[in-house]
Amino acid sequence: MANYRGGRIDEEVRREVSKIIRDEIKDPRMTAMVSVTSVKVTKDLCYAKVFVSIFGKSEEEKKNTFEALKRASGYIRKEIGIRINLRHNPQIIFEIDESLDRGLRIEELLGKAKGK
Repeated sequence: MANYRGGRIDEEVRREVSKIIRDEIKDPRMTAMVSVTSVKVTKDLCYAKVFVSIFGKSEEEKKNTFEALKRASGYIRKEIGIRINLRHNPQIIFEIDESLDRGLRIEELLGKAKGK
C-alpha cells in the first residue's frame, strides 16, 4: 500500500516540477530544452531527486541550463509546498538523466554491428 502512495507522490511531484520549469522559471541562462524524466521522493518526504534530460546545442548550453535549475531549486521547493499538500516540503535535488544518451549510443552500436 505504501509503495502505491509513493508512486503517486513521485508522479505528482514530477508533473508539478515540469509545469514550474516550463511556465514559471524565467532565468536567461535556461536556453536548452529541459525534460523531467522521473522523480524519486524518499519515504520520509524530506528529499526529492529530480532526474532531468537537457537537450541543447552545446555542452556549455547544457551546463548553464543545469546550473540555472540548481539555483531555482529553492523556488521550486516553495511552489511544490504550495501546490501539493504533503507532511514535509521535500528538498529538490537535480540529477542529469543520461539514459536517453546511452540508449542512442546503444542504438548506434547495434546499427554498426548489423551493418557488418
